[in-house]
Amino acid sequence: MKLLLLGGTGFGGRAVAEAARDRGWEVTVFHRGEHPAPAGVRVLHGDRTAPGGLATLAAGEWDAVVDTWSSAPSVVRDAARLLAGRVGRYAFVSSRSVYAWPPAAGLDEDGPLAEGDPDADATEFPADKRGAELAVLRELGEERTLIARPGLILGPRETPGRLTWWLERIARGADGGPVLAPGPRDTPLQYVDARDLAAWVLDALDAGLHGPYNVVGPRDHATMGDLLDACVRATGSDAELRWLSPEAIEAAGVEGWSDLPIWAPPGSELHAAVHAGDVSRALATGLRCRPLLDTVKDTWAWRQALPADVAPPLADGLSAEKEAGVLAGLAAGAADPAVRREPRCR
Repeated sequence: MKLLLLGGTGFGGRAVAEAARDRGWEVTVFHRGEHPAPAGVRVLHGDRTAPGGLATLAAGEWDAVVDTWSSAPSVVRDAARLLAGRVGRYAFVSSRSVYAWPPAAGLDEDGPLAEGDPDADATEFPADKRGAELAVLRELGEERTLIARPGLILGPRETPGRLTWWLERIARGADGGPVLAPGPRDTPLQYVDARDLAAWVLDALDAGLHGPYNVVGPRDHATMGDLLDACVRATGSDAELRWLSPEAIEAAGVEGWSDLPIWAPPGSELHAAVHAGDVSRALATGLRCRPLLDTVKDTWAWRQALPADVAPPLADGLSAEKEAGVLAGLAAGAADPAVRREPRCR
């Protein structure tokens, strides 16, 4: 298989490049040259946002192309139009963010979608990804277009740094004070390891699949308790996890997802959007998800292997001061007899 990868030096794209290379595919990586490409691939340089930036793609034929673009749909349009007559299939890595807000829990690929314009410049992430989907469909047609819609993507080199944030926080151990752990422990998490996403995309291209697929793991694959326990094991930390209810977290002014990466209050619109999608179509076509502990251990090993002067991507997350203040305030409240007083009978 001759594969063209638009991108391929960062997080998800790199996972695709390495997986295809390891299968013995002939891989061409097109990128700006700002970061080194994986070993064993052919490299073409160009900036697809600049005038004439696709010049190095003017010749050549490939069995398939994988595109992970996340901004202006018009950029995807231009690449798809240029390549339409010289590639067999076009896989676009989109996002479950393309569904109209708020998406219902259990939403499958036939759910209502956000508005998107294939000729638009960059606007907002959902519209950009939907517009890019439409661009590929218009230029290649439905039968030659594969659309992968992942949600939360984790694993080594994770660019948003959500899992890395938890690993860094828990690695501080007892010296860092108790860890505010958002509960309940059994809150379901839905995610996909970037390497499992890459494997599915390549399998799907090989099998000639087309159309949209929600490519994240099943809702019963992991919980918030599993995640934080795995972080403790991977780092060897002696940190104390201090579990708080969603109600206590909200009352303290702490935000899910932003202050507490990955977590969203169960039953909320955010949790439905991120952690409650229907992924039966991808599972039926061969999506396989490695154990959560493997993802966490491998991410920590990648983090540990970084040079001392290279900082990993980290989500903003809850500051140490705010976390300590919230936990201290709750502890003080629990010690106040007035807080423990039984409500009056009515």
